[in-house]
Amino acid sequence: MAPRICALCENARAMLKRPKTGQQICRDCFFYVFETEVHNTIIQSMLFQPGDRVAIGASGGKDSTVLAHVMKTLNERYGYGLELFLLSIDEGITGYRDDSLETVKRNQQQYDMPLKILSYDELYGWTMDAIVSQVGRKNNCTFCGVFRRQALDRGAAMLNVDHIVTGHNADDIAETVLMNIMRGDIARLGRCTTICTQGEDTIKRSKPFKYAYEKEIVMYAYFKKLDYFSTECIYSPDAYRGHARVFLKELEAARPSAIIDIIHSGEAFEVSEEVKATQKSQQTCIRCGYMSSNDLCKACTLLEGLERGVAKSGITDRGRKQLESQGPTPDNLRTIPPFKLPSGNPTIAIEATS
Repeated sequence: MAPRICALCENARAMLKRPKTGQQICRDCFFYVFETEVHNTIIQSMLFQPGDRVAIGASGGKDSTVLAHVMKTLNERYGYGLELFLLSIDEGITGYRDDSLETVKRNQQQYDMPLKILSYDELYGWTMDAIVSQVGRKNNCTFCGVFRRQALDRGAAMLNVDHIVTGHNADDIAETVLMNIMRGDIARLGRCTTICTQGEDTIKRSKPFKYAYEKEIVMYAYFKKLDYFSTECIYSPDAYRGHARVFLKELEAARPSAIIDIIHSGEAFEVSEEVKATQKSQQTCIRCGYMSSNDLCKACTLLEGLERGVAKSGITDRGRKQLESQGPTPDNLRTIPPFKLPSGNPTIAIEATS
């Protein structure tokens, strides 16, 4: 059988089949269409302004590594005029995050971007290893998700950036839609497909890979020979998201467009005014100043439970009642430093290139 010719350039030999479209194309055309689709997403959503200081959430994994490479490429190709940084969060997971951060440090040199690493231990006084030793592996992702989100905002504020971009891809967003439907989480369902989010008390955050398939990100990293860390988090196998991921993969196998279809369905959901009226308005945490829908933000609630020896107080009603039975919050309780939005020069040192 004669080799297939690229469906786009009709010249070079086809080297791969795009999971997203089924087209058989050559490597150069794949790189071009992948990068162009991300560029179109950025332009159509008006994500950036010239002069923006943008922090790329960098974990060392395939998504963030490809994001850093593509953001640098597009910034130079189309003259976005962005000042790019790498921002990594060290959750304190021995044998996982310590190894992946070595990849991030190499990416710093490869892409010539300033890097800042902020750790849970530095910010909260706890590592994920220590948290898992207290709560076990059933609810650990709740702690990590809450702590990580706030750590990214705090790290970005320290860097004095205008914008955070993360490597969340189309598969991630479709999984989130499915999870919120299965949990009946109306509040999150109404905003989980939004490409860009920003509140009065948070830094703008967006997902340039919103319509990029995970398989294509892997293919891009492979054919570009990018340096990334491929091991999954040792604490994530039991996460609830895993069930949504398995279901989504089965749907994709039967209908490749299912991923984008689910995202478009999520975009079409409209929360009724009656439901909106029952949702809590955003305010700021009275303890640390971060955004919250209650007097205390979720991170402060979880941290107080850890500090007082009732780690599940922020997760279960039984844990909350147990904490309340201990009486008022001690005056000497460890707390999270006050949160302040960027204003002026960076307030922390950036990791030096070795």
